[in-house]
Amino acid sequence: MADETKAPGETREFQAEVAKLLDIVVHSLYSNREIFLRELISNASDACDKLRYAALTAPKLLEDGSSEFAIHLAVDKTAKTLTITDNGIGMSRDELIANLGTIAKSGTSDFVKSLSGDKRKDVSLIGQFGVGFYSSFMVADKVEVTSRKAGEAQGWIWSSDGKGAFTVAEQPDTARGAKIVLHLKADAEEFLEPARLREIVKTYSDHIALPVILDPSTDEKDATPETLNAASALWKRPKSEITPEQYKEFYHHVGHAFDEPWHTLHYRAEGAIEYTALLYIPSQKPFDLFHPERKGHVKLYVNRVFISDALEGLMPQYLRFIHGVVDSSDLPLNVSREMLQENPTLRKIQNGVVKRLLKDLKERASNTEEYANFWGVFGAVLKEGLYEDFQNRDDLLDLVRFKSTANDGLVSLKDYVGRMKDGQDAIYYITGDNAANLKGSPQLEGFLAKGIEVLLLTDPIDEFWVPTVGQFEKKSFKSVAEAGADLSSIGDTTKKEETEAAAESVKGLVEKLKATLGSDVADVRASTRLTGSPACLVADAGGMSLHLARMLQQHGDGPKMAARKVLEVNPAHALIKRLDTLDGDAFADGARLLLDQARIVEGEAIPDPIAFARRLSAVMERGLG
Repeated sequence: MADETKAPGETREFQAEVAKLLDIVVHSLYSNREIFLRELISNASDACDKLRYAALTAPKLLEDGSSEFAIHLAVDKTAKTLTITDNGIGMSRDELIANLGTIAKSGTSDFVKSLSGDKRKDVSLIGQFGVGFYSSFMVADKVEVTSRKAGEAQGWIWSSDGKGAFTVAEQPDTARGAKIVLHLKADAEEFLEPARLREIVKTYSDHIALPVILDPSTDEKDATPETLNAASALWKRPKSEITPEQYKEFYHHVGHAFDEPWHTLHYRAEGAIEYTALLYIPSQKPFDLFHPERKGHVKLYVNRVFISDALEGLMPQYLRFIHGVVDSSDLPLNVSREMLQENPTLRKIQNGVVKRLLKDLKERASNTEEYANFWGVFGAVLKEGLYEDFQNRDDLLDLVRFKSTANDGLVSLKDYVGRMKDGQDAIYYITGDNAANLKGSPQLEGFLAKGIEVLLLTDPIDEFWVPTVGQFEKKSFKSVAEAGADLSSIGDTTKKEETEAAAESVKGLVEKLKATLGSDVADVRASTRLTGSPACLVADAGGMSLHLARMLQQHGDGPKMAARKVLEVNPAHALIKRLDTLDGDAFADGARLLLDQARIVEGEAIPDPIAFARRLSAVMERGLG
């Protein structure tokens, strides 16, 4: 925010993040420069919406200007300026500095880190972050913003050439709202032509619910103001009257996005509760998808009056990637947002919208390739619903997809259950950070040998929803990383006696390992899952998984949250048979190296690298001597 000790009329440097953004914009980030006008008209529309909502509880805010909201465009070919004016809520001096000189919102550092120089990617991020105003500098070498906030007496003027600094000064006799004057570059004079402005507004801003009016220029005799857009709420129009292009441009407006919507849902609910919804699923991941605040992006209107663009209770957080509008006549206008969030009608609207969205997703899921694209972008977020939304859990279980050991594509839980082996009564899974690494885990060897499919779960949320859900179609979820996995009853059971005999043969070795390793392991057991590796680490039955323990440690919940590790050894492996013949220091070194090797394979750090190196040298010396 602004420093109150500074006098008005001073010059300030742009925030570093803004300076970087402006550099990207000015150097031709946008391939279609005309979209600067879409961004400015969209911002003007939002400003009018905000004032209309604020005036519901403070009608005096409308006394200093017209209550008929509109956006005006004006050109001056002599001065080579294009002016965009609105009579919305306006900005104070502090807000001009905060909104136009800094990126004053959470996630700024993540946003700036995301700017890669990839034009297609960066333009989408800039739009999503709500800083489309800076696109003005693609076409203008100077921008002036004159504004007076509704309810305040003093107006202000902000100006900049976009080269590192801006000035703010008092501006008397300023009308409520904002007036943006663009001093156009020599190569941008096409935007002084009325025909070009008509084309742009019709293409990009026809859906704006306020009139966008082109005022006659001084050289147009007998001309009258011309409304360039339909000036009606797009979501209220019949679907048959809306073109695909209009739907797409409304998505760009409401989502501040530049990608193509992956899915569009437009419907009207009638009955005890009536509302209209126009919702979009993006095709690209929003920059703030995993921000801790997990804010939604669906705007709520009541009888076309804007209420909020981030109202808790309108959409569940696991659908925060949805953009769009919900408009109802069954909600009260003159109440606070906090009271509205607790309104039972809003909860019913949410339930209806969520069920309809999940229904549409089920239909889209029939196209495997298209759905795989959606899942790759938003699957990790949708799975949060399995943990949070008991009411819709069954529908969500039908929608989730997984990588597995069966193939390189995605599988559904129905696919998995349909392929289960004779005698298999559980859905097996393994958690980790990377599917490719998980496929090589020693913990899978016995499962792969028997052709048992294992789901590869690599999202952090997987550690939480699986124990919450518990089962699917009466089949329990079971981690392959839990100790005691007995595969002898699944598939070919002819080797069961052989497996039991092998375990009995290393009974003495297991006791020696327990005594040597002590509290570094919770237990040592003969393994029925290993076929090629000498040993592996698994979690104690019913305990915390090793992957979850690592996640918690990375977030500062250290040793107190550590998983109890069980060392499983492969009785048939030559290394284990050789270790069983050793005693004294040779056995102790071998036992410790076996544990450290299992730690490395599991992705854990070795607690004492110096001791590890010493033991390894000693074992190599004995082996090479």
